Amino acid sequence: MELINYNEILVKQKLDELWKDKNSECRCKKCKLDVTALALNNLPPKYVVSEKGELYSKVDSFNVQASTDITSAVVDAMEKVKRKPNH
Repeated sequence: MELINYNEILVKQKLDELWKDKNSECRCKKCKLDVTALALNNLPPKYVVSEKGELYSKVDSFNVQASTDITSAVVDAMEKVKRKPNH
């Protein structure tokens, strides 16, 4: 078992999904990490340790508000990094 922030998984999935639809953003590793960090800093952590906890978080991630919050945080972070890339 290990300690993970389940929101990190969801943010990375959402970022991959959104970047498929956009061609103008830089997709280098540095920009991807910057977007991920900015988005996660604007979301509450969802730490899980056990498989049971992870399953609960997966069910909770289907909550409409949680999904909206993650999408909003990722889109905002993408815009910030697009305006001021760190390279």
